[in-house]
Amino acid sequence: MIDTPRAGQYEVVPADSPLAAPADAAPRPVRTREYLMCPPEHFAVEYAINPWMHPEQPVDAELAVKQWDGLRETLTRLGHPVHVLDPQSSLPDMVYAANGAFVVDGTVYGARFRYQQRRAEAGYHRAWYLANGWTDFHIPEHTNEGEGDFAYLPAVPGVGGVVLAGYGFRTAIAAHAEAQEALARPVVSLHLTDPRFYHLDTALASIDDSTIAYYPGAFSAASQRVLRQLFPDALLADEADALAFGLNLVSDNRHVVLNSTATGMVAKLAARGYEPVPVELTELHRGGGSVKCCIAELRR
Repeated sequence: MIDTPRAGQYEVVPADSPLAAPADAAPRPVRTREYLMCPPEHFAVEYAINPWMHPEQPVDAELAVKQWDGLRETLTRLGHPVHVLDPQSSLPDMVYAANGAFVVDGTVYGARFRYQQRRAEAGYHRAWYLANGWTDFHIPEHTNEGEGDFAYLPAVPGVGGVVLAGYGFRTAIAAHAEAQEALARPVVSLHLTDPRFYHLDTALASIDDSTIAYYPGAFSAASQRVLRQLFPDALLADEADALAFGLNLVSDNRHVVLNSTATGMVAKLAARGYEPVPVELTELHRGGGSVKCCIAELRR
């Protein structure tokens, strides 16, 4: 199943807003993306495997589906095809489709989940990729949670394509070397040290082909030095931005789709000349995720 782009309106920061880029600024070129998502038809918080999950607090399942639909429709209205992976009733976290694999230039590095509650998801992702023509699929030996802990920047100055990889909570550092061999791209290991930011995609995001945004406090001192050296012009988020899931975003080089409660990040992105596109995902926050967690990028 795939949603193809169609005409429509989407919410961006208005041109007359003080947060908008200067009127005479040239618009950034849009890079069409291709995505994989999984509907939250069976979403629930039945266990706690990150600090955001509280099983005693009920989830509004109907609202979760409505908000997910709004995210998917936003992506298609922006011009990006969205494929849909069938959800499974026994896997309530399957809506967080980013965790099922990591794709670079047609090569798929599969996931091996840390927690038993999610391990079966990896097989459904693998089956989808193989059924849809992604034949270069690498089954991992080491624990990793897909694009949750891997980010790809294709055009870092002086380097080219680079994979940024998180470890410390969900992904084993041994998986970084395994991913480098599978994907034939240099991998930079980054140590996550704050359990609130248990995946890389809660603390760092690629906002164009060579630029990142990140929250320094989520990383070890050594990893902060690495990031400063590689990305001196990065957009720095503060703790409030990160706690609002403002870094759990997707970008097409111009439009940045992010959590509507991350107002600080909206302002910072607009000041840099991007066009923020806020969406509401309050129910999916209960599982510890937001926009990026729900979206796997398919890089052909």
